[in-house]
Amino acid sequence: MISLSDFLIVAAILFGIGIAGIIINRKNIIVLLMSIELMLLAVNTNFIAFSYFLGNNVGQLFVFFILTVAAAEAAIGLAIMMVLFRKSGTIEVNKLDLLKG
Repeated sequence: MISLSDFLIVAAILFGIGIAGIIINRKNIIVLLMSIELMLLAVNTNFIAFSYFLGNNVGQLFVFFILTVAAAEAAIGLAIMMVLFRKSGTIEVNKLDLLKG
């Protein structure tokens, strides 16, 4: 049987990979968005694990809200990236200085 600590270890590893992706690669917006999604997935794993082991369904309800926010973030982020790529020809973070006004 899988214990709660196993779920928490997997979630910590996912969260660590997300943090590492943000710290190591600050150039590509797509990698930054994927790293944020990994961090949200780690949080969802924790909510599901605690919900299952405590016998409370509130954690599963929070997961649906987090997934909704993550889907909206991905859709809006991709739309912004498409507009920026059309205007500047790149999606590298350090070359996008047209937002300075």
